[in-house]
Amino acid sequence: MKQAPTLSFDGSVVLITGASKGIGLACARAFAQAGAVVAGVSRSQENLDAARRTLQAEGLDMRVHAADLSDPAAAQAAVDWAERECGPIAVLVNSAGAARRYAPEQLGHEAFRQTMDAKYFSYMHVQDPAAKLMAGRGRGSIVNIVGQGGKSPGIFHIGGGAANAALMLATVGYAQAYAGRGVRVNAINPGMTQTNRVEEGLAVAAQSSGRPRDEVLAEQVAGIPMGRLAQPEEIANVALFLASDLASYVTGAVIPMDGCAAPFI
Repeated sequence: MKQAPTLSFDGSVVLITGASKGIGLACARAFAQAGAVVAGVSRSQENLDAARRTLQAEGLDMRVHAADLSDPAAAQAAVDWAERECGPIAVLVNSAGAARRYAPEQLGHEAFRQTMDAKYFSYMHVQDPAAKLMAGRGRGSIVNIVGQGGKSPGIFHIGGGAANAALMLATVGYAQAYAGRGVRVNAINPGMTQTNRVEEGLAVAAQSSGRPRDEVLAEQVAGIPMGRLAQPEEIANVALFLASDLASYVTGAVIPMDGCAAPFI
């Protein structure tokens, strides 16, 4: 009798970028709880060490490696580290990189370059070598956490939104390219999620509009039919599903998680 698929990742190596906080840390916790060997990468060694201590206090663990993933050599070294120190990468969850928000009058060459470096290239520099390794083994799953700014334009997120739109296209393109080689590639589109990123966006919007931060937040939450922000753990739960054998026929999907704030068919 064929064994039913599960959410267990017992002994599988899961590489998570942006693993030191927010959605990335929530993903690290979820995969560790599911039995995975979690390899966490982020720019700050200090933040990684703090995240690891947090997980260890919960009886979990995460091996850590600091790297600036906008640098292709550093990204390749991070992939090599995970394969060498942890084992063959079975799952990649990309959650690194936070494109800074700019008011329109602040935009320019440097701003556009910064947003692409921070978000698009920090994902692709890891996704490409990981996908090739997985394809060589005939199995693997990639989950990209891509903000919904790539679907819903916002005047304070033009550069970052463009990077997110490019990532969604690359997600589906890689899904098509590697589907026949056993590699699934999907994305999650979170809306407003209770992380430091929300606070950064609120600060920019409040400064530009001259309104109090709480007023801006109330207005934005009022536009979410579910009436609240997402929690990082809720995003992590869907990443866990997409990476698992329960989603064995799901690839090229971009799943919105915005409380129905910007519904698309």
